[in-house]
Amino acid sequence: MRGALTAALLAGMLAAMPHAAFAAGDVKAGRAKASACAACHGIDGMSKLPEAPNLAGQTEEYLVKALSDFRSGERKNEMMSLMAKTLSDADIANLAAYYHSLGKP
Repeated sequence: MRGALTAALLAGMLAAMPHAAFAAGDVKAGRAKASACAACHGIDGMSKLPEAPNLAGQTEEYLVKALSDFRSGERKNEMMSLMAKTLSDADIANLAAYYHSLGKP
């Protein structure tokens, strides 16, 4: 009984933190994948659109969580949810590494 409870608690914790399972991303691969993001978030991660946030310099942890939440539907935005659903775990980690590497201007 105690083993089942421990397993259930662990499963719940992992489900609540899907971003924790991501490995460190590859900046070069993230740069290649980011072309789809540039229309809204800017080529340099600095958006020209008031409704699209700047991504340059954000922490990898924040970006991984945000993209994971859009992909799962936990975070709602029609455009971001559509875009994030196409991303693999590696894509998310790579995009996060790339945008983090841009730093804040």
